[in-house]
Amino acid sequence: MATQWSLYRDVLPVVVIIGNECNDMGLLTLFKIATLQGMNNHVFVAYAYAIGTTILLPVTFFHTRTRVDVPPLSFSIISKIALLGVIGSSSQILGYVGISYSSPTLASSIANLVPAFTFTLAVIFRMEKLAAKSRSSQAKVIGSIISIAGAFVLTLYKGKPIINAHTHLSLLLQQPINFLKSEDASWAIAATLLIADYFLTSVWYILQADVLKVFPDELTIVFLYNVAATITSTVIGLCAANASAWKIGLDISLICIVCFGIFGKFVSSVVFVWAIHLKGPVYVTSFKPLQIVIADVMGVMFLGDTLYIGSIIGAAIISIGLYGVLWGKATEDIEEDVGRSESATTENVPLLRGYKTEASEMKADGNV
Repeated sequence: MATQWSLYRDVLPVVVIIGNECNDMGLLTLFKIATLQGMNNHVFVAYAYAIGTTILLPVTFFHTRTRVDVPPLSFSIISKIALLGVIGSSSQILGYVGISYSSPTLASSIANLVPAFTFTLAVIFRMEKLAAKSRSSQAKVIGSIISIAGAFVLTLYKGKPIINAHTHLSLLLQQPINFLKSEDASWAIAATLLIADYFLTSVWYILQADVLKVFPDELTIVFLYNVAATITSTVIGLCAANASAWKIGLDISLICIVCFGIFGKFVSSVVFVWAIHLKGPVYVTSFKPLQIVIADVMGVMFLGDTLYIGSIIGAAIISIGLYGVLWGKATEDIEEDVGRSESATTENVPLLRGYKTEASEMKADGNV
């Protein structure tokens, strides 16, 4: 039983989260291909959330009926989940617009900011401890600063192309690109939108962890979240897109929307909520650096992305900062485990000594 629990607690989350990161990057690559064919970002988000909600409705209904330990839904919980929907759908729209200006590779590079953002917010909301004289706390703070600096490098510097990939999609014109010309302006706009997206994503993780403490029912949370996100994204889409954009034909746009609805809004959302409930938001976000490797491979293979030196430098700086945060977190966990062990030992010693003393006195009096 202990071995099974260890596999569930330690091994399964790693496998599932890594698989989910691959799933997310595959979906982003498919999204980029669909936008090249003219798919509207706002319409896409609304339709994808609607499909996810439709799938979750019967699943959540039967799941809730089979559980007797589901706590009642209060107005406070519903309000927080609705806020999750507004934040989540807003971040998705910002992110997809940013990707349409750039590529999944840039998105995955800036995604390395999520652990730093999440840690900072966790400290602010007292989900993480911060001691000025502790090496673990210093590593987490310095790592967060380095990660943010790396994001600015990615935003402001593109540099020379390292790998010029040719593509039948005609995504990029293979020409020398100078710093801060027209395409670099689009790159900077995309990076700014993606940074805003991932900051809201970190807020989403923190708020979700807070909701899970009082309402530990993952499927119900994901369902209500998708309902709120569907309403929010539909209202935004109706304001931002014309009527013709809502007509989807039997093409790559439809495939993209259906895949996102099933594997993004349903599968990925459930995985994230489950992992946050089991391991916490800081642990879940520590796997974001894997996205850059996956995105580079998929971008070159399917999108013909060009790899720039600015991406390499910025991603390297962000990764250094990230692993500083993770090292600090791991060291803090070890220190807490040692502290608990020492505390338990200290508490047990007086009891043991008291028992022996009492037994000796009884023996001296002839009672034993």
